[in-house]
Amino acid sequence: MGADKIQDTGFATTKQRGGGSPAKGTGAALKHEADLRAKGGTLKAASATGTAQAGEDSPYIQIDRALKRCQYSQDALIEVLHTAQETYGFLGEDTMTYIAHQLKLPLSWVYGVTSFYHHFNLKPQGEHSCNICLGTACFVKRAGEIVEALEKEYRVKAGETTADGKLSINIVRCLGNCGLAPMVLMDGTVHARQTAESMLEECRKVLKGQNPEVREVSNNDT
Repeated sequence: MGADKIQDTGFATTKQRGGGSPAKGTGAALKHEADLRAKGGTLKAASATGTAQAGEDSPYIQIDRALKRCQYSQDALIEVLHTAQETYGFLGEDTMTYIAHQLKLPLSWVYGVTSFYHHFNLKPQGEHSCNICLGTACFVKRAGEIVEALEKEYRVKAGETTADGKLSINIVRCLGNCGLAPMVLMDGTVHARQTAESMLEECRKVLKGQNPEVREVSNNDT
């Protein structure tokens, strides 16, 4: 996706509508906060790492290489973000600030992209990840009960990781295969037509080091 397309769809609009500050907890508030951080954060990142620093002492050496390979094109934002996540496992504020500075993009723009696509992680992830789809079809078929059961079993909220670092529970947007609803991705493996009970059992097996049972999907199911 090109940067110009991202701007057109309005995922990371930097202008505020109306007067006053946006309501706390809203998407507008998060973007407003990101802009405020960017004003001081980009300078901090630049002074700490240097402009497009490519030396071996740079903490962003892999990102620098991706930026050079893409010739610092704003259209390569998603590719650079993928490189960063593959390197660090998640996209922290400092990393997003550095990328925004190098590509001359607002931090809110970068944040808008990372928060829109479910495969980008904004927090450190556990050894195993359980991503529950809450798109319309999955929600109607009671995917919310799967989330509640996992939260209760492992005593964490969706978007968090267990204290032992073993399991991260995340909610994702529509995964694009509504015929398999409710659908869950466990360590990248698709689990179709799950219930709270069946997903709890799969998680227990994974955490015990057992191979989970994956239901085969026929051509008629897709």
